[in-house]
Amino acid sequence: MRWAALLITTACAHAPPAPDAVDHRPITTAPAPPQGAFYAHCLAAATDHYAHARDGDTSLLLFTCDGDPAHAFYDGLAAWSAQIGSEFIEAGRTFRSTSRVRHDLYGVDYCDTDGARYECVVTLNVGEFVP
Repeated sequence: MRWAALLITTACAHAPPAPDAVDHRPITTAPAPPQGAFYAHCLAAATDHYAHARDGDTSLLLFTCDGDPAHAFYDGLAAWSAQIGSEFIEAGRTFRSTSRVRHDLYGVDYCDTDGARYECVVTLNVGEFVP
């Protein structure tokens, strides 16, 4: 009986801690670095050019821009893509991505060109809100 009381007391004393309180304060921000303008200009130009993609439990909206915003973004990726090895050629188009492509382009922001036409795709993870 003493052992049972000791076990119960020990179990209660070692119960998991209460979860941390949820912090609903807005995220503290700072001015965006210059690269942020590439995203802003592309998204502003892509208001009518977006699509949905789903892979398992990941749901994305893909925003596509072309023209001057895409050309600027593509050029802005030159040094970065060279540094991380994220430039590649596929089907006659040269691609530059913001991160290395590990398996496919799912979830990767990228720009591409055939030398005349420029296009960029920016992805937004929308979670379960967009089924």
